[in-house]
Amino acid sequence: MVHQPQWRRLEELSARRRLTGAEADELLDLYQRVSTHLSVVRSASPDPTVVTYLSSVLARARVASAGARTSTWSDALGFFTRTFPAALYRLRWWWGTTAVLGVVLAALTAWWAVGHPEVWTQRMTPAEIQAYVGTDFEHYYSEFPHGEFGTLVWVNNARVAALCIALGVLGLPVLWLLATNVVNVGVAAALMLSHDRGSLFFGLILPHGLLELTAVFVAGGVGLRLFWSWVEPGSSSRLESFAREGRSAVAVALGLVAVLFVSGFIEGFVTPSGLPTWARIVIGLVAESLFLLYVFVVGRAAARRGVIGDVLARDRGDVAPVAAA
Repeated sequence: MVHQPQWRRLEELSARRRLTGAEADELLDLYQRVSTHLSVVRSASPDPTVVTYLSSVLARARVASAGARTSTWSDALGFFTRTFPAALYRLRWWWGTTAVLGVVLAALTAWWAVGHPEVWTQRMTPAEIQAYVGTDFEHYYSEFPHGEFGTLVWVNNARVAALCIALGVLGLPVLWLLATNVVNVGVAAALMLSHDRGSLFFGLILPHGLLELTAVFVAGGVGLRLFWSWVEPGSSSRLESFAREGRSAVAVALGLVAVLFVSGFIEGFVTPSGLPTWARIVIGLVAESLFLLYVFVVGRAAARRGVIGDVLARDRGDVAPVAAA
């Protein structure tokens, strides 16, 4: 074939351990040319042998140009000091609005349910209601060993957050999932308030619930933004817009694992502890405040440096070249 000398030259350069400046420039130029050749072969005459060969040559060339890399502690540090907080900050209006609407819905549900006790009397017997408000709600947090309970809570909340993000492509399931969780919290609050157990309810919910619900609202907001990315892609194509927001969504999902670990630890060890109610609530407020500071101080600083919460350019993969050689 007429382009075989270029293919062999790219293969030769990719095999070298060291390149001069001119050779590095030549490798990048050949990489673009051979990428175009591969695109043409695939569309015009997709010979499996040629496609496989060119794909392997390009893979080696890409490693040679970018350099082999492994994950290090600096990668993790960069993720938690730049990528994750920048993504949270950039998407703040989405998850912030989701949080406000969620709290409003929970409050309205509780207010309505207090005036309509049939919400629980039709589903629970008087004995079950008495058991719930008397002992079950409180004992739920101490029924299992602290470590086991914290792990169970962490896994469950991580699952809910992951579902909110994964279902973001469809939009409506995210709203249903968020509304279901919020309404359940509102009904539980109404049941406890109606039996003069409001102080117990908030004393047990607030220490871990502030950070936990914030994480769920973040996941919900990110899922909705993912849905909107292909509904209204702006100046980008729908595929490009969805891919960009999808990568940010994955970054947020990974970061929320750490956030939910903290809330799970609080729920497993602080909520059922013998600390005074005010002390447990203060711990919850401190955790929530630290998260918000993380977003609006660390995240804003990263965003001002141009970080948008996407992966590094070297990890995004290549786009199809548009110019023929």
